[in-house]
Amino acid sequence: MTIRRIGLSALAVVIALVFAFPTYWMFTSSIKPRGEVLSTSYDLVPSSVTLENYATALFGSDFLRYLGNSLLVTLTAVLCSLVAGTLAALAMSRFRFRGRKGFLMLVLVAQMVPFEALMVPMFLFMRDLGLLNKLPALILVYWITTLPFTIWSLRGFIDGIPIDLEEAAMVDGCSRAEAFRRVTLPLLGPGLVATSVFAFITAWNEFLYALVLMRSESLQTLPVFLKTFQTAFGTDWGATMASATLFTLPVLVFFLIVQRRMVSGITAGAVKG
Repeated sequence: MTIRRIGLSALAVVIALVFAFPTYWMFTSSIKPRGEVLSTSYDLVPSSVTLENYATALFGSDFLRYLGNSLLVTLTAVLCSLVAGTLAALAMSRFRFRGRKGFLMLVLVAQMVPFEALMVPMFLFMRDLGLLNKLPALILVYWITTLPFTIWSLRGFIDGIPIDLEEAAMVDGCSRAEAFRRVTLPLLGPGLVATSVFAFITAWNEFLYALVLMRSESLQTLPVFLKTFQTAFGTDWGATMASATLFTLPVLVFFLIVQRRMVSGITAGAVKG
């Protein structure tokens, strides 16, 4: 048993290193001088360190403006998705009505549809609404794309909370809304955190819609910003890697803050779905 445990632990470490290596290489490339980034020596440890690439990314471009656009559309879309998804998941879990199973199937199908397949309908829809080249278009798109997963995930979390708790609160004089707000919603915290992390990552990393719908550079987001270091004269890989490192920091910080609640939320949602 001990040998098997050691073998499994060693295998887990190897797999973790394989997945972590691209991130490590991105970071080390971001602190290398420009002449060493394209070196064929493949040094795992940089022989010299510089912050010039970060200075180029932060002060030689409009990084902060792109960052503000990304934070605005992502946080707004995730917040709207959580509010609408929680209410829809509550209805799916607690109420029985005609067409309920069909609606759940539609939610699952919407979750499975690739983003690229919706590009043309989304573009025409935004054009008819007059939202092309406007940030509300991205907010609406990210809300639509993250809502099916939010509904499906939160439904599993709500199913794991005994309905008897809400009924006991209503016996004590609470309305159904008050019972949900005072009893179910606090217990739903880990589920909301876990769902928000996945929705945040989905919206934060999205590139195609931000490129197509936002034609003005002042309205584009960070994923689109990363391609600005590619010119007709070549690609500034050092600045690109520095920008990519900065791009991952908000997600990393958010994940570290909510890590414990997210892990408990994932295990709780896996009990019943």
